[in-house]
Amino acid sequence: MQLRFTKMQGLGNDFIVINAIEQPIELTKSQIQFLADRHFGIGCDQILLVEKARTEKTDFYYRIFNADGQEVEHCGNGARCFAVFVRDNHLTNKDEIIVGTAKGKMTLYFEDKNLIRVNMGQPEFEPAKIPFIVEKKAINYSLDLKNPLFKNTQVSVVSMGNPHAVVIVDDVKTAPVKKLGQAIQEYEKFPQGINVGFMSIKSPHEIDLRVFERGCGETLACGTGACAAVVAGIQLDILIQQAKVNLLGGSLKISWEGNNHPVWMTGIATTVYTGKIII
Repeated sequence: MQLRFTKMQGLGNDFIVINAIEQPIELTKSQIQFLADRHFGIGCDQILLVEKARTEKTDFYYRIFNADGQEVEHCGNGARCFAVFVRDNHLTNKDEIIVGTAKGKMTLYFEDKNLIRVNMGQPEFEPAKIPFIVEKKAINYSLDLKNPLFKNTQVSVVSMGNPHAVVIVDDVKTAPVKKLGQAIQEYEKFPQGINVGFMSIKSPHEIDLRVFERGCGETLACGTGACAAVVAGIQLDILIQQAKVNLLGGSLKISWEGNNHPVWMTGIATTVYTGKIII
C-alpha cells in the first residue's frame, strides 16, 4: 500500500501527519512502528491522523499514536501541526477549528499563518481520572521509587488529556531525565504510565523544561507537558498566570487563570516536507 504523508514539526517535536479523510486508513501497531523508525521508515515522535468529524459540532477528528504504536489521548504540539495541515491542504479555511479527540473537543485558533493558539481544556487533578493510585488528592506527592537514588521524589501530578508528573530541578541541563523519567514511568501507581517533566524556575513568568514521554523517551518539545508544568507551578505559587516555557526545541507561551478555566498554549508549527511511502 502506498501512503501519502506530510512530515511536520512543532519546536522539534516531529510528526507524520496523514490525511485519513481522502485516504481512509487504519494502521497496525507494526506499521506505526515502521513509519516512526528513524532508520528504516520516515522517523517521528508521533503519527497524527486527520479524520472526518464524528459529531455535528466539530470540524475534524484527531488521533495520535506514539512511536511504539500506542494510541494516546492528546498532544499539544501535534494539535498546532494539525491546524496548519488542514489549512495548507485546503480542508478548511476557518480561523477557528473545533476538533474531536479521545478526550473531547479541542479548539484551535490561527493567530498568524503558522502561529496557533490552542484551548487545551481544563487540567485534571483528581487522581482516579489521571489515573494515579493514591488515597487522596494533593498539590505535591512523594513517590517511593524502587531506585534508591530517587527515594521520596517529589512530584506534582496533573492530566492535560494525558497524564504528567512534574519534578522541580535546579538545572534541566544536569537533571537525570532518562533514569528518573523511566523510574517514575514504571512506578506501579501509574497504571497507564506517565509523561515526566523536569522543570527549573528562571522567574515567576519563565521556566526551562525537559520532558520524558511515554512511548517516545525524551523529545525536543511537549505541548501538554509545558501546560502541565505551568499549571503545577501556579498551583505551588511559584509561577504567575502566564509563563514562557523554554524547551529544547524552542519556546511556548502558556497561560492559565486557575480552577474552572482552560489552559491556553500558543506556539508555531512548521511543514518540513511531503512524500509517499510503501507499507
